[in-house]
Amino acid sequence: PGPFPAPEEEEGPEAEEPLGVHHALAERASKYTKRPNVFRLQTADWRVFLFQAPTPEEMFSWISRINLVAALFSSPPFPAAVGSQRRFVRPILPAAPSRSPPEEQHRSHEAWMERAAQELFEHQRNLPEKRGRARDLDEYRLKKEYLLYE
Repeated sequence: PGPFPAPEEEEGPEAEEPLGVHHALAERASKYTKRPNVFRLQTADWRVFLFQAPTPEEMFSWISRINLVAALFSSPPFPAAVGSQRRFVRPILPAAPSRSPPEEQHRSHEAWMERAAQELFEHQRNLPEKRGRARDLDEYRLKKEYLLYE
């Protein structure tokens, strides 16, 4: 009973999936010009959603509230998994809420951004050989995309 259908009833395009906002970022969709007051939400798994608000004030209110909740639910990332192969693996982003106070979270995020910027700088300085193996070029591209995303 209640407003949500039973699991067996959830089929087709009407089925809803919860949207996690941990490690997400909401921002004005400046490149989207078809409709006014549109903002985008980029999730931890790199999905992008567009939302439209009735007014610019409401749009900015939604953006700030979503980003606040996302920050409160964003614990620092775990190190990437370790394996025997030398491959790039993205860090694991925990879905558990952070237990740190906001000031400590802010410092942690700033340190993470500084490390990501330095890693991107080093990554771009060490270009792979143009005639290198396809796997090496693909690894380079994946890591570059991740660092630019961060």
